[in-house]
Amino acid sequence: MKRKIILLFALIFVLVLVPARNEDIWSPYFEKVSSIVSLIEANYFRDIDQEELAYSSIKGILQTLDPHSYFLDPRHFSRLREEHVGKYHGLGIIIQKQEERLVVISPIEGGPAYRLGIQAGDVISHINGESTKPITSYEAMLRLRGPKGTKVSITVAREGMEKPFDLTIVRAEIPLYSVPYSFMLQDGIGYIFIRNFAATTTKEFEEKMSSLVDQGMKGLILDMRGNGGGTFVQSIEISDEFLPKGTAIVSMKGKNKDYNQEFRALRNNQYEDIPLVILINRGSASAPEIVSGAIKDNDRGFIVGETSFGKGLVQTVHPISMKAAVAITTAKYFTPSGRSIQRDYSRIEDYRFTTRIQGEREVRYTAGGREVLGQGGITPDYEVKSSFQTVTLELLMKGAFFSYARKFTSKNTPLSKTITFPSKSPISEKDSGKKKAVRRDFIVGSLVLEDFKNYLQKSKIDYDSDQFEQAKVEIKRELERELFSSLWGMEEGIKVYRKSDPVVLKAIEVLPEASALIEK
Repeated sequence: MKRKIILLFALIFVLVLVPARNEDIWSPYFEKVSSIVSLIEANYFRDIDQEELAYSSIKGILQTLDPHSYFLDPRHFSRLREEHVGKYHGLGIIIQKQEERLVVISPIEGGPAYRLGIQAGDVISHINGESTKPITSYEAMLRLRGPKGTKVSITVAREGMEKPFDLTIVRAEIPLYSVPYSFMLQDGIGYIFIRNFAATTTKEFEEKMSSLVDQGMKGLILDMRGNGGGTFVQSIEISDEFLPKGTAIVSMKGKNKDYNQEFRALRNNQYEDIPLVILINRGSASAPEIVSGAIKDNDRGFIVGETSFGKGLVQTVHPISMKAAVAITTAKYFTPSGRSIQRDYSRIEDYRFTTRIQGEREVRYTAGGREVLGQGGITPDYEVKSSFQTVTLELLMKGAFFSYARKFTSKNTPLSKTITFPSKSPISEKDSGKKKAVRRDFIVGSLVLEDFKNYLQKSKIDYDSDQFEQAKVEIKRELERELFSSLWGMEEGIKVYRKSDPVVLKAIEVLPEASALIEK
């Protein structure tokens, strides 16, 4: 019976991949699969998980196609649906692995964990009685999520409490926001961050845009850095927000002519007259590249940051059971100028771990005659590289900035015991004899840096003093983000961080040029 299940999986998979007229060529394959399964069952030194064996065989076949055709087992299929639908069932917490500790970065307001008093900085040491030390934050997330109404038990260690405590939490529906942040950076300039493209992206985006316009926004910085993609349709709709009706957005071409389509803007009177600058980096792939390509090739706005990943392939998800599916590359997509941005993946190691562009690149031209290149992602109009120095990365990985901010705002550092916050008065570093105060316009200065160094020393977190001095600007930014997040919430932390972000600052500088594009 189990063998029949394996063969059924293989049969369904093959029928998805090849036309019916070619079924006869697969008969020997089925016989070989049956023979190999029988051989393993009879001779392998231990019992095997036959479902896992079936899944592995499917994964092996897909690996011979391209880097973006893949198998979705029940766990990953469920995760994909959560990302695309825009919600999941779980506890409502943002977690991060800091060395061996699984730390709660923030509970989501109104979620099950929030209602039971879980706090930022809590360490989840066990999930259902099993230690979290050896697992990744992704594995922990999968264990914490599950069907709505089911329970999960966690053990929590909290600073200031002598012993860890146990909680049993009922999983509930949690919204997974695709557009989590939007705010005014300065007078007339709005900022929106799109994390991924899901079913709710356009609706969320329009709500954010409406709010920013009400606040007086005259120009937009759209941040899609680190956005790994998502639903194709949503990338079309977001592009349509900025382009006049009838403007080309993207086209697709595949072996199956059913996939050969051209997509154009369908609506007018949206945000066609808002000056636009888009931010991308090496982590921007697929859907954000479609939006960036449509904006750049139509000379509608400027692109700032780093060259994007270079994924110009379209995947179609074919369910093969109630809990599993295969995602198969069915077409290439082309930007309005007719270029493919897909990078060469013949050297799979380079493709996965670098964004190095090999070989010659095709040359195309934008609507206004500017030269653009294919075969290597979207090249920004203004390149601004962003990377951390070694000492900053080390402190981030150890959770030093986050932990310090929690101690500071809990008045558990020497400096924090001498101040009041939040307050209407800015922090004063000139007069150490008076009570200092923190408000939303304070900037990390020498007093906070020395307090942070003192924390590192007491916590036995080693760092190179010379490297610390060289990375002082980065370190100040990280401290400001965590302190603001701890005092006023994550969005305020992101906001203060973006105000000193070199890529954002360049985008602000470029916005007047983006305005000139609209006026042409």
